[in-house]
Amino acid sequence: MRIISLCPSNTEVLGYLGLADQLIGVDDFSDWPKSVHHLPRLGPDLSIDIDMVEKLNPDLVIASLSVPGMEKNVEELNKRKIPHIILNPQSLSDIQNDLVLTGKALNEPERGLEAAKKFQTSIEDLKRKAGTIQEKRPSLYWEWWPKPVFTPGKLNWLTEISELAGATNLFKDIELASVQTDWQDVYERNPDYICLAWVGVRTEKVKPEILLKRPGWRDLKAIKKGNVFVLEEQLFCRPSPRLLEGAKKLLSLLTDKLTE
Repeated sequence: MRIISLCPSNTEVLGYLGLADQLIGVDDFSDWPKSVHHLPRLGPDLSIDIDMVEKLNPDLVIASLSVPGMEKNVEELNKRKIPHIILNPQSLSDIQNDLVLTGKALNEPERGLEAAKKFQTSIEDLKRKAGTIQEKRPSLYWEWWPKPVFTPGKLNWLTEISELAGATNLFKDIELASVQTDWQDVYERNPDYICLAWVGVRTEKVKPEILLKRPGWRDLKAIKKGNVFVLEEQLFCRPSPRLLEGAKKLLSLLTDKLTE
């Protein structure tokens, strides 16, 4: 089949399924697997060039609603009667279901079921490893964006990823996927660790020193103990199977800290 993906997480679903070789075009931000690097680029995921999509004559477009603003892509696909499916994962179980759904849509149902099984096995392995940590589960403050400050709430995959790594999301008490908070709120919650994963920003561009400029933050437990992680946004900010790769890395980082 001739497949187009309109966002990085969808492209990564295809890569996890082993079907990335069927892609004929992707959005500007898709960077995994490496085999997609040579493909035609169709614009940022929020501003897809639908004319170009139509010219490529795909058998199927894999669209997404995982970020507000993507609705206009779907509207154009509907208007032009371009065959498509829509993924909108908000949790690990959603991602697992999307593996099955995408496998079926690409006429590879067995491959989808096998990938979903592999995904679940990886989750169970992580749970077992995290369960061996005897210490009290540390709190993690996840920063998605520095100003205004955005952090994931309870209804976000990073709450699950935190738990798989033997920790807990500092803002899991708020029933939202994404929370706009402020420096004072984070200060009062006083996290054990700070995880900087700024959406769309490469790790080398993240500046953890800005944390020291925030009122009172030098007194936070996380900063006093040097418990600040700069993490790859592509392993933590995209709702794809690669989140488990991020969880493994985070578990390793936390385990190393506990044994220092």
